[in-house]
Amino acid sequence: MKTRIISAIVAIIIAIPLIILGKYVFAIGVCLIAALAYKEILDLKESHNQLPLIMAFLGFFAMICIILSNNVDASIYRGLTYQVITLVILFLLIPTIFLDKKYSTKDAFYLIGVVFLLGVTFNTFIVIRNRGLYLFLYLLIIPMVTDIFAMLGGKYFGHHKMCPKLSPHKTWEGSLSGLLGGSLIGIIFYVIFIGSLNIRVILITIILSLIGQMGDLVMSKIKRENNIKDFSNIMPGHGGILDRLDSVIFVFLAYMFLLII
Repeated sequence: MKTRIISAIVAIIIAIPLIILGKYVFAIGVCLIAALAYKEILDLKESHNQLPLIMAFLGFFAMICIILSNNVDASIYRGLTYQVITLVILFLLIPTIFLDKKYSTKDAFYLIGVVFLLGVTFNTFIVIRNRGLYLFLYLLIIPMVTDIFAMLGGKYFGHHKMCPKLSPHKTWEGSLSGLLGGSLIGIIFYVIFIGSLNIRVILITIILSLIGQMGDLVMSKIKRENNIKDFSNIMPGHGGILDRLDSVIFVFLAYMFLLII
């Protein structure tokens, strides 16, 4: 428990200045975090079939390009979203011709999936932070509070297992507690710092709390399928980057989608 608390304090001390400062400082921090997440996912792949170092590097470069697309002032990145996507596909597929058995088309599609998942996710973090500090915090608070209330609800009221094969400790009572707590705190934060209360805000907050819980389960499934407890041990007592950002990733992606519909 002591190790877990110390790790959490260190993470908060590092994260808060990055979030508050925003802009280039935040973008650099996001790229560093993305690099760690990228390694965690590649480690899953390399436990079965190691990728050539050159392709891992090209995948990393492609991911960074997606993360920074349309998010910084440098003109080279402005309006290049489709060009970046095209280059990623070309860079990661064409080498399968020359690397033969060392790098198959299956490896290429795996790498493309990783690059786009992480690239789009961390790109979204920067986009939303650039739109406003309080909006970013609102989306961060929802999954964090949902997780806390789900844990407390499951501990004190949980009796009916939710997904015992994926996450033995999760219960329906805990999930409902998380939904109520995360939605309520999220709505209160929105009304105080962002805007007025309306049915759209309520619905979006509830949906995001639900999707955050689904994201947690998806990451649990990935770990279960790869027979690991955590993605890494970079945060002692907590696991890896993806262990901490599991529900957050899905909440931010879902919010960007909900803005469109």
